[in-house]
Amino acid sequence: MPRLTEVDRHRALGLLQAGLPISEVYLRMNANRTSIFRLRQRLHETDTVSDRPRSWRPRCTTQRQDRNLVRNHMNNRFLSATASARQTRERNNQRIGANTVRRRLSTSGLRARRPYIGPILTQRHRHQRTLWAQEHAAWDRIQLRNVVFSDESRFCIDHAHGRVRVWRRSSERYPADCVREQARWDGASLMMCCCIGSPRRVHTILAGACLDL
Repeated sequence: MPRLTEVDRHRALGLLQAGLPISEVYLRMNANRTSIFRLRQRLHETDTVSDRPRSWRPRCTTQRQDRNLVRNHMNNRFLSATASARQTRERNNQRIGANTVRRRLSTSGLRARRPYIGPILTQRHRHQRTLWAQEHAAWDRIQLRNVVFSDESRFCIDHAHGRVRVWRRSSERYPADCVREQARWDGASLMMCCCIGSPRRVHTILAGACLDL
């Protein structure tokens, strides 16, 4: 049965104070008979309907270990929680779990996300890009009309080009409805190229591309 909320507890006590028996109160509240009985007993003993303080399981890591976990993942952003858990021992010299590492990192504001996929850039590439941006930061609209920014992307036609999951049992690896059929060399794909710039400049480039075809 569902756990009674704070409002439901006060409502159940109100029904009891109105003279209704416990057998009728727990049916109306959709609760256990013992829960209603203990609720009334707790009110007489503690003068409140709130839960009593409980002794939770102590933390298996120290504050120093928590700081080390955050520092390790800040130094290596692609370090997995499972690999980090293997390197950390709790107070009784037992290994901690990966979920413990995730909770410690989550407390520090770190979340596991899909990384941004970008081009490989050396230090020289980064320096040249910074210089280009600084040199052209003060350009006006008239100067920018002669500039076209282009980019290209590849789209797979046969299947989704990304991480795919299949819901199956441990013994259902080879059934036809659990197998992802894929052509060799990743199948057919389509390369698209787009550009952003002055309308007159873009039209000239597209006309030249049509003539080449």
